[in-house]
Amino acid sequence: MEMRRNLPLLMSVCFLSQMGGFMILPLFPIYIDQLGLSGWEMGFIFGLFYLGKVVGGLPASALYRHVGVKISLVLMLLMLAICTAGFAIASTPLFLGLLRLLQGMASTGLTVIVRSIISDEGNSDNRGLYNGYISSSEGGGMILGPVISGWLTLHVPLSVPFWLVACCCLIAMVVVMGMQNKTTYGSSGSIPILESKDSEVLSSAPADQTSRQEKIAQEYASNNTQSRPSNGTGPISVPLTGYITVHVLEMSAYAVFLTYFALYATQIMQWDTFSASLAFTIAGISTLAAAPFVGFLSDRLGDRLLMCMLGMFLIGVEVIVFLSTSVHLWVYIGMFVGGIGGACYMDSFFAHIGDHTPEVNRSSVIGKIVSSAEIGSMVSPLLAALLMETLSLYAVFVFNLVLIAAAIAVQAIMRSRYRMKER
Repeated sequence: MEMRRNLPLLMSVCFLSQMGGFMILPLFPIYIDQLGLSGWEMGFIFGLFYLGKVVGGLPASALYRHVGVKISLVLMLLMLAICTAGFAIASTPLFLGLLRLLQGMASTGLTVIVRSIISDEGNSDNRGLYNGYISSSEGGGMILGPVISGWLTLHVPLSVPFWLVACCCLIAMVVVMGMQNKTTYGSSGSIPILESKDSEVLSSAPADQTSRQEKIAQEYASNNTQSRPSNGTGPISVPLTGYITVHVLEMSAYAVFLTYFALYATQIMQWDTFSASLAFTIAGISTLAAAPFVGFLSDRLGDRLLMCMLGMFLIGVEVIVFLSTSVHLWVYIGMFVGGIGGACYMDSFFAHIGDHTPEVNRSSVIGKIVSSAEIGSMVSPLLAALLMETLSLYAVFVFNLVLIAAAIAVQAIMRSRYRMKER
């Protein structure tokens, strides 16, 4: 793939899919309630979505490696389109649950494939910047999605936004078809992803020819790595447990925030729903604006784990601010800071994995990390609910701060070990 040409198309895909996801997010509970389903059935349907996100990462990484970029992206987007169109006509808990399961798998699959493309096609000089562009496009979708769906529900039936999201996914599929494949070494200095036809040629080649091609690729990667300053990068063995632990903690904190902030704002801070929604919008705006800049900064500094730690610290500042005051201005400033923190973490985290993971293993590693992290997204809101029932909503966000602090601590340990290896 020619990354510079395809990056705007990839950003468009992420923008459309994220916009669709956030169009559905505020509507889905209301839609289920209108169908007359019970609270238990609603919980069952939402639980299947997170189950899909847990199991979707590894199949997506395998699909990406076996069929290539275009086909894997098209299949994920097609699955999302079918699921969202199905929501508009579904009425039984079992059918809705099945659709949500598939939607969760496709959602995680899309994340794994996109981040794998950036890791494979970028290098240590630009992965942070490229991941920043992706995060920025997702932030734009996060801002626009709820605005569109909220406006539509004032004028059209509640099922119409689901059809619109399906159309967005189909448009994204057309965008994917415009991407350009390339099997020679690109200007990014990375080893290209082999599409399905290339894989078939390799698999049918004689063993000695395949071996020669593998050696050429390994020598190229070695030369490409040795020609750059270290800056803490270069393919080394991946401490997968550490990466998974960090991302589980981060996604757990994020899930608690998404689930309980609106409730905290309305019940504890005595805000109206519009003010609470505006806080999410401000966080999205700051992510949109900051992501390319912090990605570029991550590339220049080279110390990506330090940028991850900074990101988690800024997210912690966001939580401390709204726990300390209910003044709208201060809370919105905190949300703006937290949005920057989210961009710092996501851009640098996936870029760091790309820097330190051999090309052949990247999509598999990213798939394992993303899928494992969704377990935290399932479990942490349940633990937070227990804290809310036994203590208070305030305790929920103290728990959130503990998760953030633990993530920073794990990253600090990983960073110190990397620095010791460099010496």
